[in-house]
Amino acid sequence: MYLHIGEDILVRTKDIIAILDKESVKSSPFVQEFIEEQIERVIDLSKGSFKSVVITYENIYYSPLASGTLKKKSKVLSIQEY
Repeated sequence: MYLHIGEDILVRTKDIIAILDKESVKSSPFVQEFIEEQIERVIDLSKGSFKSVVITYENIYYSPLASGTLKKKSKVLSIQEY
């Protein structure tokens, strides 16, 4: 299944490694360092302030959607897969 993470971007749910909220990203030096090292893979979908970060095998997305919203959507999708 696919998860809409903002703009017109859909990501396969099985390709998602992590969905992090904005505060977790800003408060963790380890996450900030990881993102800085992978800056060429970052895609900003937020057009301003992001609410969450979606990490996949291919890219790192700054999403305008809250992490809780993405989590709820992914649970609905995973239930529908069965």
